[in-house]
Order: sequence, then C-alpha cells, then structure tokens
Amino acid sequence: MEKLYHIDLDDSHGAKYAILPGDPARVPLIAKYLDDAKEIGHNREYLSYLGSLEGEKVLVMSTGMGGPSTAIGVEELYMTGVRNFIRVGTCGAMQLDIVGGDIVIATAAIKLDGTADEYVPKEFPAVADFDLTEKLVRSSRDLNYTTHAGVVECKDSFYGQHDPDRMPVGYMLKNKWEAYKMANCLASEMESATLFTLGSVLRARTACVLSVVWNQERAKAGMSNPENHDSDNAIKVAVEAIRKDILANK
Repeated sequence: MEKLYHIDLDDSHGAKYAILPGDPARVPLIAKYLDDAKEIGHNREYLSYLGSLEGEKVLVMSTGMGGPSTAIGVEELYMTGVRNFIRVGTCGAMQLDIVGGDIVIATAAIKLDGTADEYVPKEFPAVADFDLTEKLVRSSRDLNYTTHAGVVECKDSFYGQHDPDRMPVGYMLKNKWEAYKMANCLASEMESATLFTLGSVLRARTACVLSVVWNQERAKAGMSNPENHDSDNAIKVAVEAIRKDILANK
C-alpha cells in the first residue's frame, strides 16, 4: 500500500500493537523499552518508532492532543494492520484519594468529546477492552504502583475545565464536574473516549493508562497536592501489559 496521508506509514511495519502517547517527545522515551527501536516516520503530530517485544513488532506513535487527531491516527494505523492500541497519557485526578504520580487505568470514559459523536450516538458508551485493561491493572500492581481503575472524563476543552468561570457555559461545566465527582469519576483527560469508541467501531482492542499530574480537588481542599510530570511509570505499565499479552497468545 502507499503511505497514508497523515501518519506517513504503510503496512510494511508488520506491527499488531501500538502504544499511543499524545506528545511526540514521549515517543523516544517509550521506544527505549523496546528492542531495536528506530524512527520510521514523522509527519505533523505523528512521530512513529518501530521496535519489538518478545519477538513481536510494536509501534509507538504520537497522536497529538484531543479527539480529532487521535481518531485520524488510530484509523490510519488500523488501515496498516494494527489491532491493539494502548494510550499512554497524563491526567488530572478528581477524587481526593488520588495524588500526583499515581496510575489511573481507564475502564470507560465520559464522552464529552465531539469526535466520538461523529461515530456513534451519544448514549453509546466508550468502554475499554476488558482483556487489555486487566493486563494494565495487573502490570501496574506487579510494579507496585498505586493503581486506580475506573471511569474517566474525556473533554475537548482544557481551559473549559481550568477556567470555567470565563466560559459562557461555565455554569454547565461546573455542574457536570460536580456530578462526575459524586459518581466517582477518577480523573480528566482528552483522548480516551475517542480511542474507546473507535475500538468498538473498528472491532479493535483499546486500553488507556494515565499518569496523574496533580489533583485540583486536593488543592481546593487545602490538602497536599504533589505534582508529577514524569510519565515513566505509566510507560512501563503499558510495555509490561503488551508483553503479557504477547506471551499469553504465543
């Protein structure tokens, strides 16, 4: 096949697994955990490395921020033969028992993104693949990381969350935020709902592991609120989950 327009990859990579950070700078940090990894493409926000784990080809490709670029990246990777997608990202925690540096594994996502709406009706849930998600949880616990698994909020507007009073619909944003907190939503991020929705539509396996940066609710409550900008633990969780999946299917 010809190289695809956005990601600049064809199907010659032979990978069935892809790890998807948002930030291109995170791609080489992930690739160092793979065997013989090297850059194979870079176009727009899509930086791609190819390596291997346990003899199986694994891609690492950045998706940029938000649903639209994530959807394009996943669609085109699927066209090249990828069938297993794990997002590695960051989030802001919403429950008071979650602190910076903890690991959040998304089992499902609240669809506040607009991209998923162009695939499925609003009431259709955005749910991760159970088997891949279970391997993420098990890997995180095996690594002795503080691990939380549950529902996350997936939004389109970063500043809608962090400066809602400036927004004409701020009253709605704040009311929904409080409702999600009461319903035990764990954290907020920007790509999981799109990824999970595409997993359902494409019949691909999708999962998501997040490193907690901080917790604005702990800050508001006057509690200690450590900040963590190192996503290495989340990366290790994703790599180990893929290793478990490869070995389980050999």
